[in-house]
Amino acid sequence: MRVDLFDFDLPEENIALRPVTPREAAKLLVVRPGTETPYEDFTVGDLPSLLRAGDALVFNDTRVIPAQLEGIRHREGAGGQAVSATLHMRIAGDRWKAFAKPGKRIKPGDRIAFGTLWATVENKGEGGEVTLHFDASGPELDRAIAIVGHIPLPPYIASKRAEDEADRKDYQTIYAREEGAVAAPTAGLHFTDALFEKLDALGVIRHFVTLHVGAGTFLPVKADDTTEHVMHEEIGYVSEETAASLNAVKARGGRIVSVGTTSLRLLESAADEDGTIKPWSGATGIFITPGYRFRTTDILMTNFHLPKSTLFMLVSAFSGLETMRGAYAHAISSGYRFYSYGDSSLLFRDHA
Repeated sequence: MRVDLFDFDLPEENIALRPVTPREAAKLLVVRPGTETPYEDFTVGDLPSLLRAGDALVFNDTRVIPAQLEGIRHREGAGGQAVSATLHMRIAGDRWKAFAKPGKRIKPGDRIAFGTLWATVENKGEGGEVTLHFDASGPELDRAIAIVGHIPLPPYIASKRAEDEADRKDYQTIYAREEGAVAAPTAGLHFTDALFEKLDALGVIRHFVTLHVGAGTFLPVKADDTTEHVMHEEIGYVSEETAASLNAVKARGGRIVSVGTTSLRLLESAADEDGTIKPWSGATGIFITPGYRFRTTDILMTNFHLPKSTLFMLVSAFSGLETMRGAYAHAISSGYRFYSYGDSSLLFRDHA
C-alpha cells in the first residue's frame, strides 16, 4: 500500500510534552467500527465500564533503561569527536546494537568513551546502526549504563525540552520489571494501582508478556510503499503459563485486550494460524498493515501515533483505515493529546 495513505496533519499543540495527573485522567477515545456511534469520548478511568468480567488485559512488562549514551569517539591519528548512541537491542552480555550519530563519521574499530564506560565499534550497518562491544559485560554493564545513560525521550519530545528527573518515573509503567526497553509501552503509562483495583473487582484478568521496545519504533517509514519497508527486530517472551491462560480465556468466550501495540505484536508473533498462542522467545520484526488477519486480540488500547508510522498502519489494519482516519480527525478537533505522554484510545476490531 502507498505510505501516503497513512498521512495526516497534526497541529503542534496536540503533541503532549508531559503526562496528565493522575495517569488515568487521560482521555480515552472508544472506536467501534461499523456502528452508528463509532467514536465516543471517555477517560481511561472509565475503562472498567467498557470491559466485562472474564476479559483479559495483556500488558508488556518491559522496563525502560537509560539507553541514550553521550560519548567521545577516539581513533588513532584523529582527535576526539562527540558522538551519541541510542541502544536498541542487546545481542550478548557485552554487545548492543545502537543507532549512532553522526553515523557517517563512525567506523569499525573506533573506541568510544561514554564517561567511564568504554566500547569498541564492532561493525556498522545502514542508517547509522552500529554494534557496540563494551569493555564491561552482564550486570556490570547494566550498572554502568544506569550511571552514564539518559532516558531516551522520543524525538518529538526531546526536540522541545531536555530529559529531567521526572521522566525517570513518568516514562515507566508502574508494573515495569524486565529491563531492556529503549522506549516505553506507552498505553500502559495510564494505569495506576487504583485503576487495577477497580478492574480486579470487576473480574478482569491481568497477564504479562515482555517485548523490549527498540528505538526503531521511532524511525520514519522512508519507503513510498509499505512492501519496501523493513522493520527493526525486537526481543520478546511469552511464558508457557501466560500462553495457556490466554488460550483458556478465549476458549470460555472472554476477550483478549492488548494494552499497547507491543503486546499485540508479540501475541501475533506467538500465535499459530488458528489463533492458538504458544510459548515464545526470540526476535520479532512483524509488520502489520491493512489486510492482515488478526489471530489473537479482540480489543486494543493504544495511544495516538505519528503520521505515516508503522503503528498508525497497525491500528488502521485493526479497525480499518477510513475508521482510523476519522478517529484521528475526531481526536484532533476534540483536543486529544498525542504520542507517548498523550491520551489513549480503545479500539474494537473491524470484522468486515
